Amino acid sequence: MKYVTGIAAILLAVASPQVLAAPASCERVKSDIEQRIINNGVAESSFTLNIVPNDQADQPDSLVVGHCANDTHKILYTRTNSGNAPANSSPAQDGHVAEPQ
Repeated sequence: MKYVTGIAAILLAVASPQVLAAPASCERVKSDIEQRIINNGVAESSFTLNIVPNDQADQPDSLVVGHCANDTHKILYTRTNSGNAPANSSPAQDGHVAEPQ
């Protein structure tokens, strides 16, 4: 019985750093992606990046631009007009959705 308890303790000790490192890993990946977007000439105030669990990644007006935490979370890019408001996706006069400029 001590053998089983010992193995369980070892498994928990090995798994704990990976679980604790997941949020830091996601923040690092998000920061890297954010810097790449800014380096491509996109203003920092014109987009947001959000870290969400995989089951919440299907959000309107968002694009998956990365993944982290052993592919358990996605990083979503959302374009904004002025800081935090989502971009307008209302139809143009001809009935098609206008591309934000």
